[in-house]
Amino acid sequence: MKKYSIIYIILAVVLFTASCKKSYLDENPPSAYTPSTLNDSLGYEASLVGLYNHVSTIFSWADQQGWVSVWQVGTDVANATGNQQAVEVPYYNYSLLTSTDVASARMWDRDYRLINLTNIIIDGLSDPALTSISAAGKASMSAEAKFFRAYAYNNLATLYGGVPIIVHALSGPKTDFVRATLDEVNTVVTTDLTDAIAGLPAIEDVKSNTKGKLYGRANKYMAMQLLAEAYLRIGKPDLAEQQAQAIISSGQFSLIQNRYGIKTSQAGDYYSDMFQYGNQRRSQGNKEAIWVLEQENTSTVIGGYTGNPQQRRVWGAAYHNITGMALADSLGGRALGRLRLSNWVLYGLYKNNDIRNSQYNIKRRYYYNDPAKPELLGKMVPFTGPDTLFKICPHTTKWYQFDPNDTFGYSMVKDFVLMRLGETYLLLAEAQFKQGKLQLAADNLNVLRKRAFTDYPASGKLLATDITLNLILDERARELIGEENRRMTLMRTGTLVERSLRLNANDAQHPTTGLTTTNTLLPIPLTEIQLNKDAVITQNPGYN
Repeated sequence: MKKYSIIYIILAVVLFTASCKKSYLDENPPSAYTPSTLNDSLGYEASLVGLYNHVSTIFSWADQQGWVSVWQVGTDVANATGNQQAVEVPYYNYSLLTSTDVASARMWDRDYRLINLTNIIIDGLSDPALTSISAAGKASMSAEAKFFRAYAYNNLATLYGGVPIIVHALSGPKTDFVRATLDEVNTVVTTDLTDAIAGLPAIEDVKSNTKGKLYGRANKYMAMQLLAEAYLRIGKPDLAEQQAQAIISSGQFSLIQNRYGIKTSQAGDYYSDMFQYGNQRRSQGNKEAIWVLEQENTSTVIGGYTGNPQQRRVWGAAYHNITGMALADSLGGRALGRLRLSNWVLYGLYKNNDIRNSQYNIKRRYYYNDPAKPELLGKMVPFTGPDTLFKICPHTTKWYQFDPNDTFGYSMVKDFVLMRLGETYLLLAEAQFKQGKLQLAADNLNVLRKRAFTDYPASGKLLATDITLNLILDERARELIGEENRRMTLMRTGTLVERSLRLNANDAQHPTTGLTTTNTLLPIPLTEIQLNKDAVITQNPGYN
């Protein structure tokens, strides 16, 4: 695969020499996609839609199926299995994590590509010569682009600390980048998000077409949620509290507490309903969703998803390798068990009557289902030897998706729910805890606990004296397992080393080893340092 650098993100421009006299050789591309031809609303709208397409590639790198595991294994919630690939290995055997790491380089590349794409849009919209779009239209489009630029810089700040800042589109090679301070990067994030909040619509006011509202497009609450998270990372919990509370108080969202959607006639519960494909979007009844990155089947929608997402294959179990087990929709289709939930998650995290631990949300038992083996049909599959590590490993069902036309299941057609109200309550509680508002933090966590425990408050209720950062991070795992980027959460909160070693260093097959304070940041990709010949990009401490 061709490699790219922030130094060489250049827009290709084809120049014809004056010696070409034939008029039919003169180019006149009225619809060419270059900055010089972004001169009307249609061009800018296409560019903005392209940002969503690009963001989806952060979640769908099929060339390295272990990419999904990078952000989970070697933390407190997951381990690799005997079916892992290569890209995730340095993320549980940290002694192998160096500046040539391909996963770190991939994330750096994805975020800086996104930054340059947004800069092209923002620069173009700020050009006074652009008169075909109204001032209000420019402000709205710029706000949408700024949300994504802030999203990229927030990723980079969390993972690398201070990084080079680029706020204008690159039009040629640049080889003299220097790292900005973390405070300077944070200023870009908070300024962009503040502008985004002011310019983006409420979720019920997003752009619509003849088919209804396009809820997948950016809304102001997405920017508010990201700003709350950024303020927590920066150390401004009072400002984080304001953003999270404003989302909740808006009345635009509500927790799912009743069955809904396409599988209400089947066994399940209201929590599991949220993760059924066909139920994930606001237009499909999910009023908890704040940001859903929508994916479509490419057989019906060209470009409907990117890169063959691997979440189902990574999170699910390879049960089809067991004699007597057949692929089934009820088991989520074909998976490979490339990671395994940690023993702490499986045996120490949940109480039995927590709905998030129900049989519909954490699959723990398997029953033979292949009619070709009638002597086994209906009996429970025994837990024996290494089979439990990936063939019938307990797993979250959030990524179940089965297409009878694609039983091999290389691709996964499922939306990415990137923000929802359940996490808003968690961010709010974290912000209140950090200000010493323990009762308020308990009250907001109890909103989720009341949803999770049918016999609440007899079970599940938290007291102010229970509230610690570790408890909040435990609750995030209960609520968001399989959804959040756990590595980034622990890096943001400064707890990666302590929690990973305390809760997940004793796995029998692939224990977390070599983890030190060096790994609280990722290594700057060596290629970026080497290509930057006219200045120095300093490496993060501890990496060579």
